[in-house]
Amino acid sequence: MAGEASAPLADRPKAAKKEKKDKPPQKPKAKPAQAASVDTKGITVKKDDDLGEWYQQMLSKGQFISYYDVSGCYILEPASYAIWEEIKTWFDAQIKTLGVRNCYYPIFISEDNLQKEKDHIEGFAAEVAWVTHGGKSKLDKPIAIRPTSETAMYHDFHNKIQSHRDLPLKRNQWNNVVRWEFRNPMPFIRSREFLWQEGHTAHLTEEEAGKEVLQILDYYTGVYEELLAVPVVKGRKTVNEQFPGAYYTTTIEGFIPGTGRGIQAATSHCLGQHFAKMYDITVEDPNAKKDSGEAPSKLHVWQNSWGLTTRSIGVMMLIHGDDKGAVIPPRVAEIQAIIIPVGVTAKASEADKAALYGTVKDIADKLRAAGVRVDTDLREHYNAGWKFNDWELRGVPLRIEFGPKDMAKGVIATARRDTGEKSTIKIDDVAEGVPKLLETMQAEMLARARKEYDEHRKSITLWDEILPALNGKNVVLIPHCLGGDCADAIKDETAALQKAAGAQEDARAPSMGAKSLCIPFEQPELAAGTKCLRPACGQDAQKWVQFGRSY
Repeated sequence: MAGEASAPLADRPKAAKKEKKDKPPQKPKAKPAQAASVDTKGITVKKDDDLGEWYQQMLSKGQFISYYDVSGCYILEPASYAIWEEIKTWFDAQIKTLGVRNCYYPIFISEDNLQKEKDHIEGFAAEVAWVTHGGKSKLDKPIAIRPTSETAMYHDFHNKIQSHRDLPLKRNQWNNVVRWEFRNPMPFIRSREFLWQEGHTAHLTEEEAGKEVLQILDYYTGVYEELLAVPVVKGRKTVNEQFPGAYYTTTIEGFIPGTGRGIQAATSHCLGQHFAKMYDITVEDPNAKKDSGEAPSKLHVWQNSWGLTTRSIGVMMLIHGDDKGAVIPPRVAEIQAIIIPVGVTAKASEADKAALYGTVKDIADKLRAAGVRVDTDLREHYNAGWKFNDWELRGVPLRIEFGPKDMAKGVIATARRDTGEKSTIKIDDVAEGVPKLLETMQAEMLARARKEYDEHRKSITLWDEILPALNGKNVVLIPHCLGGDCADAIKDETAALQKAAGAQEDARAPSMGAKSLCIPFEQPELAAGTKCLRPACGQDAQKWVQFGRSY
């Protein structure tokens, strides 16, 4: 199934291009040797100057990932895995209110099973990883490592669903998948192995399935906006971009200001009865008349699939990070507040130091009791300034400074990671004041990101305005006929215009053309008689469609 475009294969309707020669694992660019007295820990490039290098350094120096000896694979360090755990905890609680039950299916899929539906795998066949040997023996038939689990799960659904009383069947698994990407890998955004959840459900009616599709999309919006402070646009994919085999695909679309590119954040698909017919998943019609004398009619079930991946972490990092490093929203930060003792000189007596450290411990205990994930930095071999920079690089939301003068006044000094704003809170009030401040930060981070996204969504009514808008790092809303061929043509034609202007395609985030991202649920007014913006089309526009360069 398709989740976020890590890039979720199933959301790619066209076959991948011929694979390129694999590249060695990416590592930050080597820097000239420097004197030991010079601090080289911080990020050495600005976000606006080289987003790719900045991103790599932020993740590695901030201790979110480590590099691995297989290209496109990364070690998720505790600081980033903790973010995934927060996402998992929140989302898992939501889907369980719908009666979804977690399960686990094997990572291996037989070749016969994977090849069962040609249209389903055609879009990502080049990215399937195959096991060809077991030990020293060559297998009679290769075995695929799952790129997605429709073909693994739906044969089992056929066995489990024998009656309408077995419906709805709702399963979800938290697992890893492998997509053998041959484009330039990018941690979290595009990797060969990534973590996700994939939900697969079966329903008696189209109405029941459709209701769940939109409910899941709302939950995905909650992950991004309520947890990650990342705004998204909810909508439906155009037919050329929906999941192969799906009845329709709904999506949430994000935006990366640093590149002006859209990014698919998560998808929720109504599969219709396509896979039910393929795997013969049927039930007797519960509404059929039992005294008619006719054999009970069979109904194919309606199915959904939906997915969210660790791409969400990369989107969050790209949007909120700055030249000092990561900026983590409080609700998902492994450490929400770090307490750093200050003003402790070498001349301080052991008694004074013990008193200060004792109060630091008391403050930390109060915050933990209030539900704040807090830590203390008592390392004495680093000065306070070095510690400030270190925790800023790691993106910890709130820094608490506490020294002898603060102890005398009965206050703590705070510094926000997102804005740098400083303030004080009475020690007696930390249990209420710090959580309140963290929630204020969370809300303001989302508000700033939403404002930036809104400012870069341009409504375009003239064809000649599209390319300047794209080059201005915007996504565009245009009147469109909703034809898939027309949407593909817009991508090709805008790419050709850009190439004719002498522009070079960005190898790290290819796609010079404007791709159809979604048909937003929230639609501006469309005047009657408005034509599709593409000059060669000439058909009436049906909706405003969001187009843009994308990852």
